[in-house]
Amino acid sequence: MTKPHPSGQSGAFIWYELMVRDPDRAQAFYGEVLGWKARTFGSDDQGDYRLFTAGDGVEVAGLMALPEDNDCQAGEPGWVGYIGVDDPDAMVDAIVADGGQRFVPPTDIPGVGRFAVVADPQGAVFTIMRGASEEASRAWSADRAGHCRWNELATSDPKAAEDFYARHFGWTKGEAMPMGELGDYQMLDRGEQSFGAVMRHMPGDRPNWLFYFGVEDIDAALNRVTSAGGAVLHGPQEIPGGEFIVAAQDPEGARFAVVGPRGS
Repeated sequence: MTKPHPSGQSGAFIWYELMVRDPDRAQAFYGEVLGWKARTFGSDDQGDYRLFTAGDGVEVAGLMALPEDNDCQAGEPGWVGYIGVDDPDAMVDAIVADGGQRFVPPTDIPGVGRFAVVADPQGAVFTIMRGASEEASRAWSADRAGHCRWNELATSDPKAAEDFYARHFGWTKGEAMPMGELGDYQMLDRGEQSFGAVMRHMPGDRPNWLFYFGVEDIDAALNRVTSAGGAVLHGPQEIPGGEFIVAAQDPEGARFAVVGPRGS
């Protein structure tokens, strides 16, 4: 497992994790859709945790069975992103004091790092972590297929969310694109790099993070989603720069998205 030390990556997305009821089915689905390979991480007494590896050989995400007592994201299958921090204990205290929630207290994973599961004041769940290794995470990439390329927060109060993440992780606002009644699609920057955005969620949805994984051909990826038992929720839609996005869900209903060019 990639164990990113947050030095230089504090405030960055450093890992992505999928919790489902049937890991074998999920492994097959994402293997077909994104070309990921999987291997087991850890010993038997640590549970069945699997690592997804992209085509370039980089470990990009984790997979585990949804705990029976899980109350994050209403206990439903889904993706969660990890944000690097220097001090998980202090960060949890600060998040709770700022109106957020703590689902899993700061916990050590031997040889991996210290993590905690939290939610922002609007209810979007994420994980914070300080890794045990000096190796930098490469799970996120602005342009690589198989990696997460974009992190999108849909929330009930975009302005409050923007301020919350700015206070705790140092994120700044980039460009903004008007979306009519939904308000602005506000880009999020870390340093000079845009890595995601905040928008108002659709009626009936709960605040959540959506992660966009890179593909080499958006139409081929769309076909793989449906043939592997998933469903397309939206798209293909062209985005600035000439690429396309598709929002989808896997066979258990966990939402994700893909982004990439249209094949010639």
